[in-house]
Amino acid sequence: MTSILINVAKKLIPRSGIIKIKKLQAFFTELSLRLWVYSKWTSWLYYSIVSKAFWREQYGVIYGKLKFYENLKLGKDSNFLLRRNIHRLEKGLIMKPRRNIFAITYIENTLNLYEKALAVRDKNGTLELQWAHDVLKQYFSVVGFHPIIDPLKTKFFSFQAINGETQFVPYKRDPSILPPVNYEQFMELSIRRRSVRWYLQKPVPRELIDKAIMAATLSPSACNRQPFEFRIFDDSEMVQKVAAIPMGTAGFHHNFPAIIVVIGKLRAYVSERDRHVIYIDASLASMTFMYALETLGLSSCPINWPDLDPQESQMTSLINLEPDERVVMLISVGYYDPEGMIPYSQKKPLNQIRRYC
Repeated sequence: MTSILINVAKKLIPRSGIIKIKKLQAFFTELSLRLWVYSKWTSWLYYSIVSKAFWREQYGVIYGKLKFYENLKLGKDSNFLLRRNIHRLEKGLIMKPRRNIFAITYIENTLNLYEKALAVRDKNGTLELQWAHDVLKQYFSVVGFHPIIDPLKTKFFSFQAINGETQFVPYKRDPSILPPVNYEQFMELSIRRRSVRWYLQKPVPRELIDKAIMAATLSPSACNRQPFEFRIFDDSEMVQKVAAIPMGTAGFHHNFPAIIVVIGKLRAYVSERDRHVIYIDASLASMTFMYALETLGLSSCPINWPDLDPQESQMTSLINLEPDERVVMLISVGYYDPEGMIPYSQKKPLNQIRRYC
């Protein structure tokens, strides 16, 4: 109803009048904000009473906290807390100097999660479990005697060992082995990678997308939790439905051969302080993914996701998202159409984007 009234008003009011109304609106908005920004309490009142902009995030965070605790009770071969704790053990193992006793506060919980994961190993065996086994084995082999650690050590070595061809433990990098690409080659790849919006109408092989995602999994992630998921759509009808939801795709989304929705999972965290990590980690992985696509002869375009009710509701309904699963971005994928144009997109010069402190 509101949008209808706005459209009617635009037809009745001359353009000069609309400009004046917008100026008045901007004036009173700024005046109002100066009052609401008076303190943290007044800003809290603003977002509690006037604006609902953060309601979805608040609901998603608290829903994710509940899922976090629920997942602790389940026997899962992949658990966000287990991944985090194993990585914390790794960081303890590489400290210089390494402490004789460490991880007292979380080693029991870690071993309990590992034991639950072992219970479903036959059904859902993964390299992640071998990584957990190898790091725990090294930890218990080097840590000193302690009344909390000693019985846990005995318990761990009573479990059936997981022996792989490679030991997934901290290692030293060989400085004599140079990177397979030099800076100039990497710059060429960076210049080549641009946001491509026009694609040839040919299917994208799933094995190539999987290869690019494999590269993306090697991106850095806070405590190695990797709280994200790539949801790939390559059915033409579904691609069009998904690609039409975000703002800014009108006029060209009809030619997307495939679309990927990058999802962040707030259930990876128990603390509100970490609620933004899904965006950082997922974005790091997405950039690696897009570079990998270029090496495979594919092009891509990251698509900004608006945190707005209509779009959120449409996407949630279409791809069945849970409240703590937040869309980070979309990425279109396909073979570049040589007849299509690419914006030049001049980047900021070094002196505008870099400052030594």
